[in-house]
Amino acid sequence: MLAMRLFGRKSEPVEPGALIADFWTWWHEARPRVDALVDAGDAGELAELVGPAVNALDESLIWEVAPGLAAKHALVVSAAGNPELRSFAHRWALAAPEADGRWEFHPSRQANPQAHDLTVDVGGHQFGMDRFVLGVRVPPGTPRVNVSAYHPIFQDIDDETRMETTLLALDWLLGEDEVARWIGDIVASEFEPIDAIAAIHLPGVVADVAQGFPGNRWARLEGQTGTGKPLTAIARYPLRPVDYPLYDQHIALTVTYRHRDPDGLPTPEAESTLTTFETHLTSALTDSAVLAAHLTTEGTRTYHIYADPTANLTPTLKPLTTSWPEGRPHLTTTPDPSWSSVAPFLT
Repeated sequence: MLAMRLFGRKSEPVEPGALIADFWTWWHEARPRVDALVDAGDAGELAELVGPAVNALDESLIWEVAPGLAAKHALVVSAAGNPELRSFAHRWALAAPEADGRWEFHPSRQANPQAHDLTVDVGGHQFGMDRFVLGVRVPPGTPRVNVSAYHPIFQDIDDETRMETTLLALDWLLGEDEVARWIGDIVASEFEPIDAIAAIHLPGVVADVAQGFPGNRWARLEGQTGTGKPLTAIARYPLRPVDYPLYDQHIALTVTYRHRDPDGLPTPEAESTLTTFETHLTSALTDSAVLAAHLTTEGTRTYHIYADPTANLTPTLKPLTTSWPEGRPHLTTTPDPSWSSVAPFLT
């Protein structure tokens, strides 16, 4: 595997679409040289060639050339968990040329079917996946698998390298996005967990957990505002930004309702009106946005929507707000790649 990590941030923003177009123009011109270097196994010169091109996209992206799933090779350009760059990496992949027998393109590391057979050099030590083991815990009722990872070389490398190696190995086993979806706490341990299992069994554990959390489920939560007023929230469960990588625009739509109980929550009559409005709202979102959650308190309900900003959804939603019979709804739109507006509901 040929890889390079690039760090730093650009001092001035540049239009993302132009940067992506420039990269693929460069790729078309540089591909014969890239092919030759990959065939020769020349990781150093490949890094000198490809590294600056990825760096021109954003210095915080990471890239690697890995075995392809269908093609011989895959070029991976990943945000590496940085929410600010998640949609950018996915737009880069969407703009890629059509895959052929030699190259395919991904915005995140893919699971490696031969993960168990992989061995890499880590600081002069051989890290073989066949000796990589995990202690696993699944907190009851949660869509997460907590892992404690161990390999014999972990006693001989520093903490940072130990964790980086663990994260890379988990990506090989599950794929980067599946790690984000299902893996919770990660510990890279110097000592083997008592009940450790071979790491190759992790995909099976994750698959079992995933079966318990099918799509389109909702969770109801109750609490209080800062002033002690009751509130209720309904949120998708699990709710994970990785499932909607292009949706980094937050749209908050707040409506007021007149019919409320003494606690400020909607009466059955108001709830019926709100439900009808929500049906129309979700129909208007199409495939470019998702209703993540809504929060109700003190005579208001706020719908938290995440959208692909290129879809320009606001003009579609504004006519819908005029149909609300109880006052004038309030609509705001802000960039929010980390989904901070619904942080309490993220899983």
